[in-house]
Amino acid sequence: MSALRLTRRSSLLLPFLLAACGGDEPVVYKPLRYEYLRPIDLNVKAIDFEQRFVPSGVAPDISGQCPVDPVATLRQMGDDRLKPLGGSGRAVFSISDASLIRREDLIRGSLEVTVEVLTDDGQHVGYAQARVSRSHRGRVDDLRKLLYDTVSGMMNDMNVELEFQIRNNLKSWLAVEGNAAPTPVEAAPLAAPLGR
Repeated sequence: MSALRLTRRSSLLLPFLLAACGGDEPVVYKPLRYEYLRPIDLNVKAIDFEQRFVPSGVAPDISGQCPVDPVATLRQMGDDRLKPLGGSGRAVFSISDASLIRREDLIRGSLEVTVEVLTDDGQHVGYAQARVSRSHRGRVDDLRKLLYDTVSGMMNDMNVELEFQIRNNLKSWLAVEGNAAPTPVEAAPLAAPLGR
């Protein structure tokens, strides 16, 4: 009967062999943040957030299986990107869709947000709306990774689309760099023309 001998070389490989037999460690998905992007400065005193969409949690909704919450990710994007720099009024960032749906071999994600501007007395004076979507049809080897990649891709699209819509539809509410809130102009007498 031959005895098994543990050599120095095989003892060095032992931790790697044990790790390989121990199974895969769970993948950690990092939260999606947007503070590295240039903020969108609005000429309002405050920005409020409203969640008008609530995932159902039952099929065909699969948002609960995503490693990042699409609603919370949209909220974080609004917080990271929109900055109030004015002296009056308010903007309302509302989430009206943040769904991940699976029907047979089709997975579809969609996001929709609206930014409304209101005066101090609640008068609606402007809004911008942004919508994006992505879909995947076919085999899914890793659902969590696919959902994370879908939300990450949609959020990249949303960042571009939201800024485009705000700059086109709320341009009079964008704070001018270095002069967020317009200051009142005081009347001053004009100087007499030269030579008189």
